[in-house]
Formats: sequence, structure tokens, C-alpha cells
Amino acid sequence: MAIYREKDIFERRNAASDAKKALLERFKQRPAEDDPRVLARKAEREAILAARAEREAEKARLKQEKLAREAAERAEAERIAAEQARIREAEEAERIAAELALEAERKAKRDARYAARKARGGRMPPGFTVR
Repeated sequence: MAIYREKDIFERRNAASDAKKALLERFKQRPAEDDPRVLARKAEREAILAARAEREAEKARLKQEKLAREAAERAEAERIAAEQARIREAEEAERIAAELALEAERKAKRDARYAARKARGGRMPPGFTVR
């Protein structure tokens, strides 16, 4: 079994100092802002952002066109539904008028039969007198 040895304060301080030096070296090794590789990466990022903005604008335009098309279709459907409702109401009114006319004709025939019966002195209910 291996023996675990704890680092003392000096070793920890040296390790922290070495880590800071390594970090500083990595920072110093970074290319400058005018380096061609940095400029190329920056131009590439800008091109990507421009393409993304263009795609988003196209997507928004297509969405607006779709919404406008759906609104026009909805308006057309509502217009057709209103026209069909008006036609149904007109047909219902015609049907009711025809039914009322038929009922009035039946009543007139019935009244004529009753009047003819009365005039003939035909069958009368008992106790019914003609005035």
C-alpha cells in the first residue's frame, strides 16, 4: 500500500506560482489583434453573423407572408360562410312563406267546406242553430 504524503506549504506555493507563470505565458503567446489569423477568424465570425441575420430576416418575411395568406384565407372562408348563411336564411324564409301559404290555402278550403255545409243545411251538431 502506498503511503500518502501531504504537500507542505512551500510545495503548494511553488505549484501556484508555476501555474500563474504558465497562465501568463499562454496569455503572452496569444496572437495580436493585427495578426492575419485573428483577422481571418474575425472576418469569418462576421460573415457567419451576417448570414444568420439574413436567414432570420428571410424567416421573418416568410412568416409574415404566411400570416397574411392565412388571414386572407380566413377572411374568404368567413365571407363564404356568411354568404351560405344568408342563402340558408333566404331558403328558410321561402320555405316558411310557402308553408304559411299552403296552410292559408288549406284553411280557406276548410272554411269553404264548412260554409257549403252550413248553406245546404247539412249535418249539424245537435243543439246548433243557424242565425
